[in-house]
Amino acid sequence: MESWLFLAAILLVAIFGKNQSLIIATGVVLILKLLPFSNRVFPIINAKGINWGVTIISIAILIPIATGQIGFKDLLSAFKSPVGFIAVGCGILVAVLSAKGVGLLSQSPEITVALVFGTIMGVVFLKGIAAGPVIASGITYTILTVFNLLPGK
Repeated sequence: MESWLFLAAILLVAIFGKNQSLIIATGVVLILKLLPFSNRVFPIINAKGINWGVTIISIAILIPIATGQIGFKDLLSAFKSPVGFIAVGCGILVAVLSAKGVGLLSQSPEITVALVFGTIMGVVFLKGIAAGPVIASGITYTILTVFNLLPGK
C-alpha cells in the first residue's frame, strides 16, 4: 500500500508542478503496477530502463546529424572557440560522471531514493529535466570519493 501512496504523492506533486514528463512517467508506472505481470516487467525496466532512456536521448541528439543540420564543418568549428572546448570537456565529464553514478546506484541502491526525490523536486519546483538521476549519482559518487565516504569502504 505504501508504494501506491508514494506514487500517488509523486503524481500529485507532478500535477501541481505541471510537469508533463513526470505525470506521464508516474501514470505509466501506476498502470503497469495494476497489471498482473508487473512483477515480471518491473525488474526488466529497473535493470534496463536507464540504458533505454540514454539510447532514446542519443537518438534524439543524432537526428540533426541525420537531417544534415549538423555536419563535420560544425564539429571542426566547435574546436575554434573556448566555448567549443568547454562544451567538449563538459560532455566528457558528464559521460564519465554518469558511468560512475550508474556503478554507485548498483552498488548502493538506497541512494536511489534520495536521488529520485531530489530529481523530482528539481523537475517540479525548479523546472529541471529528469535526466538528472544518472548525472546526480555521478556527482554524488565524486563527492563521496573526495570525502572518502563511499558505501562499502
